[in-house]
Amino acid sequence: MSLNSTGKVDEEERREDVAVAAVERQDSREVDEGKGTWKHAAFHVATTIATPAAYAPLPFALASLGWPLGVSSLVGATLATWYSSLLIASLWRWNGKKQITYRHLGESIFGFWGYWSVAFFQQVASLGNNIAIQIAAGSSLKAVYKHYHKEGTLTLQHFIIFFGAFELFLSQLPDIHSLRWVNALCTFSTIGFAGTTIGVTLYNGRLGENMDRKSVSYSVQGSSSLKRFKAFNALGAIAFSFGDAMLPEIQNTVKEPAKKNMYKGVSAAYTVIILTYWQLAFCGYWAFGSEVQPYILASLTVPEWTIVMANLFAVIQISGCYQIYCRPTYAYFENNMLRSKTASYFPLKNCLIRLVCTSIYIVLITLIAAAMPFFGDFVSICGAIGFTPLDFVFPAIAYLKSGRMPKNMELRISVQLLNLAIASWFSVVAVLGCIGAVRFIVEDIKTYKFFHDL
Repeated sequence: MSLNSTGKVDEEERREDVAVAAVERQDSREVDEGKGTWKHAAFHVATTIATPAAYAPLPFALASLGWPLGVSSLVGATLATWYSSLLIASLWRWNGKKQITYRHLGESIFGFWGYWSVAFFQQVASLGNNIAIQIAAGSSLKAVYKHYHKEGTLTLQHFIIFFGAFELFLSQLPDIHSLRWVNALCTFSTIGFAGTTIGVTLYNGRLGENMDRKSVSYSVQGSSSLKRFKAFNALGAIAFSFGDAMLPEIQNTVKEPAKKNMYKGVSAAYTVIILTYWQLAFCGYWAFGSEVQPYILASLTVPEWTIVMANLFAVIQISGCYQIYCRPTYAYFENNMLRSKTASYFPLKNCLIRLVCTSIYIVLITLIAAAMPFFGDFVSICGAIGFTPLDFVFPAIAYLKSGRMPKNMELRISVQLLNLAIASWFSVVAVLGCIGAVRFIVEDIKTYKFFHDL
């Protein structure tokens, strides 16, 4: 064969390779293309945010702030996160590329430090959230146990360990899709928990045993210093209640036009959140005043069977939420340990590696939750350090940095001022919430011994 013929063959082979690569890229894009509707987006957003661990501390947060400041803080946080979620949705393909995770969105706007900053805050949110909800699950399981065995000897720590063992079992499933049956059950449990808890709270406030409405006080208790730290702590708890560090991940599942579908989905989800969050927060504070507990179910007394039902709904819903927040950590281990060629030839080795990694994570979370079962404190510190930067500060700054501003000068200035105000104020909230949470954790450690049965 002549050199000319050889060159033609090589050129033809090169063109064929390019064509095959183009087809593969197109197939990849089609596979990655979202298929969900705006209704699916609404479902995911509402399910991620509206958990029993998010509902439960709101009445206590209002009690730590009082009616005027409490109501304004709750309403302000709702509107701010709603607006921030719309900003994140608007950054979809802002530079022509699909940003499939929060970390990649951060990297596309802020570079290297954007990626690792978001990764850090996501991990803090994940760890803090799972510590808080494991305490909540243990408290609910103990409440059910005490209903049937009033003289029982099992402590809160036993139930935290039981719940941790169950989560370790669920953690062996390979991905979120394999948890679809758990998430389906969690959906019904979320509705059941919200409806039951609001109804029982109203019943207790109106007809509860020995409930004298005149004796219910709404004044913030304690010294000036204690009131100040209570307020700081409450701000962190409210931020936690609106935590959702997975909006780009959710938007990646939505079909085009992804922006419009996400706008509708987020708005629908926040409509549901307003109807449930605000009702429970206001009803809980109205019913029990300043004596309301950090975990609202601990304040309920009658009728007992409905309280048992609410606690069971809470445990079921929390079990799915726990898995969603621990999966990014598992994914990190899988990307670094299970994707090697050596591991792929030994499925049993893959399972063993997953078991070891998930066991380390679950044992760490369970140990911290059992040793320091201070639900309200962990809620606040998680909200302050983890969720506030991702749900309030980052969206406002990222939108300004991306340069996607309105052309109208007056509207542009208004958006700039609003975003700067949100970023500045909630940066302060993050610091104050962290101070309040750390202060109460230190005080609780002084008051209670490690592994105290609350």
